[in-house]
Amino acid sequence: MPGAVQETVRRLVELTPVLTELGERFAAAGFEAHLVGGSVRDALLAAGTGADRAPGDIDVTTDARPEQVLELLRGWARSTWNTGIAFGTVGADIGGDRVEITTFRADRYDRESRNPEVAWGNSLADDLARRDFTVNAMAVSLGPDRTVTDPFGGLGDLLSRRLRTPGTPEESFADDPLRMLRAVRFVAQLGLTPADEVVTAMTALSGELARITPERVQAELSKTLLQDSPRAALELFVSTGLAEFVLPELSALRMEIDEHHQHKDVYTHSLTVLDQAIDLEKADPDSGSPDLVLRLAALLHDIGKPATRRHEPRGRVSFHHHEVVGAKLVRKRLQALKYSKEIVEAVSRLTFLHLRFHGYGRGEWTDSAVRRYVTDAGDLLPRLHKLVRSDSTTRNKRRATALAATYDSLEQRITELAAQEDLARVRPDLDGNAIMEILGVGPGPEVGAAWRFLKDLRLERGPLDPDVAEAALRAWWAERAD
Repeated sequence: MPGAVQETVRRLVELTPVLTELGERFAAAGFEAHLVGGSVRDALLAAGTGADRAPGDIDVTTDARPEQVLELLRGWARSTWNTGIAFGTVGADIGGDRVEITTFRADRYDRESRNPEVAWGNSLADDLARRDFTVNAMAVSLGPDRTVTDPFGGLGDLLSRRLRTPGTPEESFADDPLRMLRAVRFVAQLGLTPADEVVTAMTALSGELARITPERVQAELSKTLLQDSPRAALELFVSTGLAEFVLPELSALRMEIDEHHQHKDVYTHSLTVLDQAIDLEKADPDSGSPDLVLRLAALLHDIGKPATRRHEPRGRVSFHHHEVVGAKLVRKRLQALKYSKEIVEAVSRLTFLHLRFHGYGRGEWTDSAVRRYVTDAGDLLPRLHKLVRSDSTTRNKRRATALAATYDSLEQRITELAAQEDLARVRPDLDGNAIMEILGVGPGPEVGAAWRFLKDLRLERGPLDPDVAEAALRAWWAERAD
């Protein structure tokens, strides 16, 4: 390891004073302690940009057993927790820094689950050998010498942006199939390119993902989507066959396109929509953190197309009602991946609504149609704006400009209507109590039906005076009685 790089990694320890004190405390008791994993990796990446970076998540490995670690932390750490102690990990809050300290391990796997048979290791080399990738198998001693250990060439891989495993990838992925999804994530997160043998093993062992719980799969998929540029990672995800076991609807978008029935490459289109949605998200000062709902919707908005494709006369292809089918498929898949109810409903709703704008034409919508567009989108309207704009991937600049201008006009109409009435909270002009008093009924389904009638009336005609709303309600009630 070059001297300048060693100095960079050693300086990493000095950026977090708690690490120096931790190293001294363990050394005084006769134990080793080393900073490992992502902290070392990320510090080296930051050094490549000329920046010093203090560790975020602090992971330490040691030859001390968990009970000895707890004894060393007693009276020094603000608090400790033992949730991972069965796997040799003790968590601690030390001076406000969150630290996880894990005993050297040399685990074995049963190849039926991803849960290891925990075995304590005898050396740092044993511990690093069990790590997922070489870039995560580097360590820096917290002792006074600050020795840097890199037995598998992780630094070289990091500098060349290469992703390899410490041992054979077949052994590594068979031990823990989730590592294949971590490989996908590292393509997006770290800009790494998997070595050929890694891609080969991922392809051969993709079916092993069936051993992984949906919750863990979902977590890795979400982390990948939330990176700055996830496209290359998703392409690896699909090309290796991993998507077939996680998100088969994405792979299904690679529909065959023959010379007689031309249509847009839906798979490539969906990835481009995701790219464009991320660009719009980044450009929006109000968007805050990366938006998982928007990104899922951008990626999945057309997953109803394979099931609805029809070959029409003269070589045309149609996908009638693919937004309806797609919304159902989105709901089913995201539920299977254990996403929250809020995320499932939001992504499904955006998928259902993403085509609505194309009925706008050149602005022929009535005010009533604009109100319904806003009301149906509800709190999702800002995301729907981004999704619809991102869905334009035509290379015809004139058409692209016309579509953007048409959506500009729709947003302008929404703004103008919103200035006149509260579009964000369209409600009937009479509430439930008024409805019951006017109709002389008590609580029940009749009140709900009357409320929906008045809501539709409000969407159709805009705000009404109470007298006008009451007259319309009485007329509707009389018609029901006939």
